[in-house]
Amino acid sequence: MFEKIQKFLQENSDEKVAISGQRFFKSPIKIHGVSTPRIHKFSKEIFREMKDGCVEGVGLKDKVFSLCERLWMTGYLEECIIACNLSDFVETDFVETDFQVFEKWISKYVKNWATCDTFCNHTMGDFLMKFPEFISEMKKWANSSNMWLRRAGAVSLILPIRRGFFMNECFEIAEILLNDKEDLVQKGYGWMLKVASEVDQKRVFDFVILRKNIMPRTALRYAIEKMPKEIKRKAMER
Repeated sequence: MFEKIQKFLQENSDEKVAISGQRFFKSPIKIHGVSTPRIHKFSKEIFREMKDGCVEGVGLKDKVFSLCERLWMTGYLEECIIACNLSDFVETDFVETDFQVFEKWISKYVKNWATCDTFCNHTMGDFLMKFPEFISEMKKWANSSNMWLRRAGAVSLILPIRRGFFMNECFEIAEILLNDKEDLVQKGYGWMLKVASEVDQKRVFDFVILRKNIMPRTALRYAIEKMPKEIKRKAMER
């Protein structure tokens, strides 16, 4: 299956797409130049083929995780996005010990916001919904020396927060990350707060107002993006 994926990416690569895609990242990335919609569609095709090859799904998750590992190792954006998609397709089979696998993938292979967010918004979000006791691990990630784990500690809560879960932990993690020096981490927890504001706007506003003089402006802008203009103006006042 790995070879089939490689062949697909080689045959569908487009230099213009690659150049355009690179513009979204501050530093150079490894990219073939295959559009995101095609990647998502192909991911579903690959998964269906893998599923059809397993009797009643026996051993499917192990095969998927093994393939994901190989895809992550390439370092190419498209392969990593396919890995993100495939891992989430088996979310009904997640078990507690999968956490160690997911943590390794983030700490070892994630090198840009796109793979971090795709993986965390889906696979990690679904994992936390199934095993909410692992929310404490997100706080540990927020204290990590690895910036991608720190961003992951926030953006993994996006899906659960939209469903009304982990609001208290959302603010605890935002507090941990409040003055993080990395722009992408600031944007990550700011995004988390923005989603939380759609659930409880007042609570997010109160959090921001109390910290607006020390909170990085990048995170602040993200956090209040969905709020009414007058509230946003008040939050942005020095």
